Amino acid sequence: MKALITRKVGMTSTIAEDGAVTAITLLSVANQTVLHHKTEEKDGYTALQIGAETAKKMGKSLAGHVKESKVMPKIIREFRIDEIPEELTVGASYSADVFSVGDKVQVTGLTKGKGWAGTIRRHNFHRQRKTHGGKGNTRKPGSIGSMYPQHILKGTRMAGQLGHEQITVRGLKIALVDMEHNVIGVTGAVPGPRKGIIILKGAIR
Repeated sequence: MKALITRKVGMTSTIAEDGAVTAITLLSVANQTVLHHKTEEKDGYTALQIGAETAKKMGKSLAGHVKESKVMPKIIREFRIDEIPEELTVGASYSADVFSVGDKVQVTGLTKGKGWAGTIRRHNFHRQRKTHGGKGNTRKPGSIGSMYPQHILKGTRMAGQLGHEQITVRGLKIALVDMEHNVIGVTGAVPGPRKGIIILKGAIR
């Protein structure tokens, strides 16, 4: 199964033999442990629950859930698959070597949270002119609709929370697999801040 729970480390660059420089994002990979199997007969779908890193404390219900795997994971994620491989029994672990250089992948993470933002920053609105009676209201959104139906329509572009949204970026490639330091290098844009959780999967399309 080509899926990993990683953390974003930062960016660097690689230099090829022909001198070409490629910017890459480094993702740290802790050991991935299989915690639980979801099956079609019992749950209605097939999936694997994977845990990564180590937690200092766990609640009783969660500790009981992962007791069979004999680990205390800090991060738990579920990956849907068509069929559970025989080698991935509960308690089995794997690492970054499931990927190799050149593999196409997709990454999922939370974008950087940027707080409350106005329409110019959030939706790329134009400001009003600063001359001839603008009265200083040059960054206000202006009219937001007609008198009817007397409420704000859903989806109206207004000021609000910017960022901190889950996003998936496709079409990336593996440029580096360092088993000594448990690091994977990915070319292209990876969402989120440093130390953010990134889900790395093999490309679906």
